[in-house]
Amino acid sequence: MAGRAGHSVSRVRIAVVGAGLIGRRHIDLVRRHPGCELVSVVDSDPAARERSGVPGYAELPDMLTSARPDAVVVASPNRCHAEHVLCCVEAGIPVLVEKPLADTVAAGAAMVATAEAEGVPLLVGHHRRHSPILAAAQDIVCRGELGRLVAVQGCALFYKPDDYFESGSWRSEPGGGPILINLIHDIDSLRALCGDVVSVQAITSSAVRRFAVEDTAALTLRFDSGVLGTFLLSDTAASSRSWEQTSREDAGYPSYAGEDCYLLAGTHGSLAIPTMRLQVFRGKRSWREPFRTTVVPAPEHDPLARQLDHFCAVVGGEARPLVDGREGLRTLRAARAVVEAARTGGLVTVG
Repeated sequence: MAGRAGHSVSRVRIAVVGAGLIGRRHIDLVRRHPGCELVSVVDSDPAARERSGVPGYAELPDMLTSARPDAVVVASPNRCHAEHVLCCVEAGIPVLVEKPLADTVAAGAAMVATAEAEGVPLLVGHHRRHSPILAAAQDIVCRGELGRLVAVQGCALFYKPDDYFESGSWRSEPGGGPILINLIHDIDSLRALCGDVVSVQAITSSAVRRFAVEDTAALTLRFDSGVLGTFLLSDTAASSRSWEQTSREDAGYPSYAGEDCYLLAGTHGSLAIPTMRLQVFRGKRSWREPFRTTVVPAPEHDPLARQLDHFCAVVGGEARPLVDGREGLRTLRAARAVVEAARTGGLVTVG
């Protein structure tokens, strides 16, 4: 595997920026990966740096100068993504940034332009693209088993405890909130299944938590494929219907067998995700005719671990990014359009 200067290296030397909830997941994955070495952690909290057990820094430029990593994972708060990514790109270091790419479209576009101009790999952490469940669903759609896809329903309904916000106050401030923290994952997944989002309508509420950002949202989406979709989001709803609680891909969440968070419907059949219950007509298509129901197999793997495998392959020049900066920017544009649609109360075209 090639390092930053093209020299052969046995392991990819990775630094992680941000030791919060998702940052700690990345730190643990890098530690356990046989092809990686955790060389540093950057965080403003001295205790977080000390817990990492590797050289820690309060500032990213200091770490880049001293540790000279082969690659960097940026898991800092959303508002810091642009600054941290550009610092890595300007140093010529491949970077995987947690979603969203940035907290604004303008910042995201600048990040993408700089990375492309410098020829530095920029990957966005939409890790569900590495999910075997999503891959199996994409295959079913591409093979035409559902016929022409016409509609999609989705939901991400869960309850975040108070300490989630206490440990990161930015999550309750503009630039945080479940649209940019959670829904953006689902938008990216639905884009992978249905095509690009071209317009959205949305209403939001902050009536329960009373934060400066939403706690609940309802939206409609139109995709460039012609598919229409609806989605319900809430981080204050006592429900198990979210990807994390149904996919069984993250052992940190309880799992509920038989629950789904997406339903894809076409002219010949439908697919419930992640149970992967496939229902298609046996012959004549009519609501009075029975479906043939099967369960599509999908192996169980941790998408975050598979994403790290992929990142290492990109750093080594063995693969091209599955979700590059430009792809992450498309998802960010759609998520920001949801925010704008809720603000204006009108239909917003995704630019």
